[in-house]
Amino acid sequence: MATFLYKLGRLSFRRRHLVALIWVALLTLAGVGAAGAPAAGNGSFSIPGTEAQKAFDLLEQRFPGTSADGATARVVFKAPSGEKMTDPGNKATVQETVKELSDGSEVVRVTDPYQAKAVSKDGTIAYAQVSYKVSGMELDDAAKDALKDSAQDAREAGLTVEIGGDALQAVPHTGSSEIIGIAVAAVVLVITFGSLVAAGLPLLTALIGVGIGVSAITGLASALDLGTTTSTLAMMIGLAVGIDYALFIVSRYRAELAEGREREEAAGRAVGTAGSAVVFAGLTVVIALVGLSVVNIPMLTKMGIAAASTVAIAVLIALTMIPALLGYAGRKVRPMGEKGKLLGRTSKTPGRPNLGTRWASFVVRRPLAVLLLGVIGLGAAAVPAASLELGLPDDGSQPVSTTQRRAYDLLSEGFGPGFNGPLLVVVDAKDSADPKAVFAETGDAIKGLKDVVTVTPAQPNKAGDTATITVIPGSKPSSVTTENLVHGIRDAGADIKADTDADVLVTGSTAMNIDVSQKLNDALVPYLILVVGLAFLLLIVVFRSILVPLKAALGFLLSVMAALGAVVAVFQWGWLADLMGVEQTGPVMSMMPIFMVGVVFGLAMDYEVFLVTRMREAYVHGEKPAQAVVTGFRHGARVVSAAAVIMMAVFAGFIGSSESMVKMIGFGLAIAVFFDAFVVRMAVVPAVLALLGRKAWWLPRWLDRALPNVDVEGEGLRTASGDDDGDREPVRV
Repeated sequence: MATFLYKLGRLSFRRRHLVALIWVALLTLAGVGAAGAPAAGNGSFSIPGTEAQKAFDLLEQRFPGTSADGATARVVFKAPSGEKMTDPGNKATVQETVKELSDGSEVVRVTDPYQAKAVSKDGTIAYAQVSYKVSGMELDDAAKDALKDSAQDAREAGLTVEIGGDALQAVPHTGSSEIIGIAVAAVVLVITFGSLVAAGLPLLTALIGVGIGVSAITGLASALDLGTTTSTLAMMIGLAVGIDYALFIVSRYRAELAEGREREEAAGRAVGTAGSAVVFAGLTVVIALVGLSVVNIPMLTKMGIAAASTVAIAVLIALTMIPALLGYAGRKVRPMGEKGKLLGRTSKTPGRPNLGTRWASFVVRRPLAVLLLGVIGLGAAAVPAASLELGLPDDGSQPVSTTQRRAYDLLSEGFGPGFNGPLLVVVDAKDSADPKAVFAETGDAIKGLKDVVTVTPAQPNKAGDTATITVIPGSKPSSVTTENLVHGIRDAGADIKADTDADVLVTGSTAMNIDVSQKLNDALVPYLILVVGLAFLLLIVVFRSILVPLKAALGFLLSVMAALGAVVAVFQWGWLADLMGVEQTGPVMSMMPIFMVGVVFGLAMDYEVFLVTRMREAYVHGEKPAQAVVTGFRHGARVVSAAAVIMMAVFAGFIGSSESMVKMIGFGLAIAVFFDAFVVRMAVVPAVLALLGRKAWWLPRWLDRALPNVDVEGEGLRTASGDDDGDREPVRV
């Protein structure tokens, strides 16, 4: 591995014009493809194998032409104080609005509140429902403007009017904080390297890699049915790992220059050593992201594969374009320890150990105290995770400043909290002798359940073999009571199935959310076993040890639990909510735990590989275990710390997103990187290695012989060039 990458690094350095041309051509090709591609939609959301999805598919089959995927809008009217919606003037205004709404070319139908009995009992609130042919993301701007204009006309007539539903759904934006995150990364790079040129290389290559990845995703979005969130998450992860991978190779290049090597040789060795760590770190991230496919939620699978592809591009760019750009930079990239005029000094103080060395020496002297303090601290941060509640966002989770949220509140006020999360019961009586009797029996059974406010009469299809029943719960959609009602209807349906051979299925957004949460919970353990197991095997090959990969996995569990605790504290409990821009607290996104587990595991293994390979490199060349820990920190702590700060800055930049899922993931990943890099990898890892001593690097001889030698430490390079240290013999481990 190291020898191949060494040759690749030297080749890229020599053939820098060709390498740069290839990557620029790929960026241009991807950009042209993205520019000419249709706009990305919201991405279809299907959950194979769930009852809610089965019912949804049955509806499309038995009720053709219903535009089940089409956008909907609920235009909610509230009468002025002291008036009723049934007053002649208010009624005329509503009917005029309904007439205006019906004129759109993309409108399928508009319900009249007075004919559909969509007026509250006290007469103060009414709503009209608009159904469209296309989804909210595909809806023309003209149709959205017509919807807003109709509402504004009713407002000018004296009514309070708000619009709910997904018809006004907008493409999420990340805000200026994303730019701030990149700016922070730039400042950290300048401080780390003391040179604008050296600092610019990781930023440039990361932006090129993300540009190629995101442009390719955008170009394929329509064909592959990728949602807008997919490209945002790919950008988030691609930027973070792209900067980090380039940072490690540039840092190793400067270290090789400091040892007196020529620039081409230094570039080859940097790619051969640090590049090997980049390859295996990238593999762990790719495994974690692609492993999301085991959940069998297409949207999550596509997000994981898209982000993994961006990571793979970041690895390839780091291995090829970084040495090419180092060739262009020439003497503007200085050896390690030599600063430019930018920071006002030319060399570090002779003989004074750096901060990483001093910290590692302290940990080695007090390993048990540091270990206990780190574990107890992370355990305390993880406590809120015990109160984790999962759900998917609806209009009730929108900021109170939005018209969707105000419409949600008006409907709750007029019709009860459960009105915003109706349950759609689909009765398939095709195999029953008397479908009409089955429909009536199902309705009566549902009426007898707790927390049921309204059960509409069954609405059969033209064939008369399938019917829909709408159930309005008494509780809000995200409540445990509503979840219990869904399970109660399904239990009653099982009894009806036994008696009549009719299938009773519950669907709708609320039931779909419940099924998603359950599916994700069921998949979490198999996912952990698969991803952690594969990465464990990979790390055994890299470190040639059993206990080091085991320690890495346990440290990751500490990090991710502490990060989930922080997410619960902020987004569910409301701690520091104002600071994070969280206007509405509620259940944590159902996909958040499993997605965060996948991404954080990959990133955690990044730091493990980068830091511990330096320790192993020192150990196999004769240093004692404790001294090897200190040596690893002397060479790697500064760079790993800079990489972690950069990654935190990039992730934190997405907290400003208007998309609640992106905001939550940005915060979760940023705090997880903090816990993992600065608590687990910088404190717990050296403490455990100091306590284990030589046992940390133990590997059964039979396994040592069976494993391939990937030579992450670059031993093959040392042997080939004959520059092994003369006073130290390699240690067999």
